[in-house]
Amino acid sequence: MEDYELFNEKTQAIVYGFQTKAIQRMIDFDYVCRRETPSVAAVIRPTQGPAVATHKVFFGVKEIIIPVYKSFKLAAERHPNADVVVNFASFRSSFETSKEALETDSIRTVAIIAEGIPERQSRILGKIARDRNKMIIGPATVGGIRAGAFKIGNTAGTTENVILSKMYRPGSVGFVSKSGGMSNEMNFMIAQNSDGIFESIAIGGDRYPGASLIDHLLRYEKNPKIKMLVCLGEIGGTDEYKIVEALKTKQITKPLVIWVTGTAAKILPKGLQFGHAGAMAGSDLETAEAKNKALKEAGAHVPSTYDHFGELIAEVFNKLKSEGKIEEIVEVEPPKIPMDFAQALKEGLVRRPTDVVVSISDDRGDVPTYNKKGLDAIIKENKSLGYVIGMLWFKKELPDYAQEYVEMVIKLTADHGPAVSGAHNAIVTARAGKDLMSSLATGILTIGPRFGGAISDGARYFRMAYDKGMSPTEFISYMKKVEKKNIPGIGHRIKSVQNPDVRVVLLKDYVMKNFPKHPYLDYALEVEKLTTSKRNNLILNVDGCIGICFLDLLENLDFTTDEKDDVISSEALNGLFVLGRSIGMMGHVFDQKRQRSRLYRQPWDEILYD
Repeated sequence: MEDYELFNEKTQAIVYGFQTKAIQRMIDFDYVCRRETPSVAAVIRPTQGPAVATHKVFFGVKEIIIPVYKSFKLAAERHPNADVVVNFASFRSSFETSKEALETDSIRTVAIIAEGIPERQSRILGKIARDRNKMIIGPATVGGIRAGAFKIGNTAGTTENVILSKMYRPGSVGFVSKSGGMSNEMNFMIAQNSDGIFESIAIGGDRYPGASLIDHLLRYEKNPKIKMLVCLGEIGGTDEYKIVEALKTKQITKPLVIWVTGTAAKILPKGLQFGHAGAMAGSDLETAEAKNKALKEAGAHVPSTYDHFGELIAEVFNKLKSEGKIEEIVEVEPPKIPMDFAQALKEGLVRRPTDVVVSISDDRGDVPTYNKKGLDAIIKENKSLGYVIGMLWFKKELPDYAQEYVEMVIKLTADHGPAVSGAHNAIVTARAGKDLMSSLATGILTIGPRFGGAISDGARYFRMAYDKGMSPTEFISYMKKVEKKNIPGIGHRIKSVQNPDVRVVLLKDYVMKNFPKHPYLDYALEVEKLTTSKRNNLILNVDGCIGICFLDLLENLDFTTDEKDDVISSEALNGLFVLGRSIGMMGHVFDQKRQRSRLYRQPWDEILYD
């Protein structure tokens, strides 16, 4: 590559910063330009965990992998052919990262996107670049582009803009400006009034850019593929006078069409800044009028106003073409970028069946919803946990007494001491030093028909007996002779008629006082009378009571038969036990981890269980 070239069809870049959209736009540009290899060789993401990771992008319709590195040094070592750095680091870290890039032998060009870099740091970077014969584009720049070959980040905007401005193939015009936003407009203007750009650079609007307008114009002057120059200057500073001097000394001999913006400043208050840090006239010499006049006198083509800029570009281009200095470009149809599925779906151009159907919540809008109820409304209205469970589990707004019952169940099942198998397993796993999720999982996995899982079984069998009209005696006989199993929900190892389970007492009292009707609980109590007459510990236990009372809740809420079947078969009732007991298990895990952290510092004040 010649010294006056920054980029060609084989140029590859290292992108500093995980700017996924900018990276994809660079790769999309490669595709429409028919590049053989993508222009992004590597990405640097200092905040990631591993030293090397990967990022997927589309290259046309194919997915390719781009390596992502934690450090610039490692990326540069692995990709010595990448000679451009596109630096998306913030103004707080762009100085250090750009300095490291400039001091790396394999890097020739650094594009600094960040705005707000202190002027002192910009001048230091500029000196490093000059001393090492390297090029800085920026700071405060959108970047640059070589048509048909390479583009920096978000330069030229979307792929649609690139195609409208014919940048998928090289033209004959070299363009440079301070403004990135105006460069997009100028790229389009040049394409409409000539055969398009060959290269376009936005040097950035700071007072001390890494390279000036003249630096790029002199490069264009040396490039035989560039036939004419276009430049957009602006009020403030004296950079344009270097262009005047180059015209006078014949350093620039190619036709130059140039306009300095800011002529309206003469009717506005003196000292007003026009957007960029450098766009402020400190003397008459820095005004747009003075610069335009000097440029015209030096031989540049200067329009009378910006409105005539395009016309003058066309006039100079057509003259060069008539003189045979510009050959006709054969237009080619650029490949079309396949539309991303998300965008196509948004525009209603495609459809596909869902992989998973979810009917309880939706997070596709601005506010997540629980059964079509906005989460913001749930919080503002101070809805209870029982309300949320009703919406997500049963897709219904439960009445207050039902919400309170659900919350009561969770409170009653939260913990039953460390000796039960679920809590015990969680404790042992935590003591072994495992993480929270592993410890909790070992406890939850213990829940089953003999530990918490009896809620659903109890509800199922009592519902079957009551709905079929079995008497309590017939039900007991059926379970013994047909099912050949104990009645789920009946029996306790410790509690008895004389020593009742306080949890069952609380549940029964609540249901009797608050449920409009409770036929299933009444039926279960009749069964209990018979079972306790045989042995006093064959009482209605907490699992059975929860499930049976939930049947009454469904009855009061007018659930259909099918809806009741769904609730029981889906094990939603066991879910109440799992939810409640998980709270206690996590408490045991936290307790063990706290004890473990104190183990070598102080003795335990009290040992509750061994």
